[in-house]
Amino acid sequence: MFSRLFHSLVPHGKGSVLRAPLAGTVIPLSEVSDPTFSSCSLGEGVAIEPSGCRVVAPADGKVTAIFPTGHAVALHTHDGLDVLIHVGLDTYKLGGRHFTVHAQVGDTVKQGDLLIEFDREAIREEGYDITVPILICNAAEFSSIKGRVGDTVLELDKLITARER
Repeated sequence: MFSRLFHSLVPHGKGSVLRAPLAGTVIPLSEVSDPTFSSCSLGEGVAIEPSGCRVVAPADGKVTAIFPTGHAVALHTHDGLDVLIHVGLDTYKLGGRHFTVHAQVGDTVKQGDLLIEFDREAIREEGYDITVPILICNAAEFSSIKGRVGDTVLELDKLITARER
């Protein structure tokens, strides 16, 4: 009898924590002005209004994609999360201006490794929204994805918790 009660109170599935890949204020994806992100069609997660100018690896893993323009990076973490970090909205149109890439596809990275540097003010001056969506692209594999919406985070603060089914 007690074992069933105890089992019902304990959360099921392993939890994976994704750390903040950059500093800033966390907002819900629904507030991102690009429907590709706000509709969660690419995955679930949060967005950050950045206060810094660099993106670091939010977890140990492997770089699976870096866009040639340097505005986005995809990782597969050792915990099984497929993560997309997209710096700004429509920033691919900058053709790589204001971005410096520090990683390559296939690189194994450790949490905190520098991936991308960007000039936040120069991007804004060119008229682009600098909001950074951070997506778990394989969210369907998890029973819940919860982010720290409304908080201000520093690099590598806890950002998203994904609970396995």
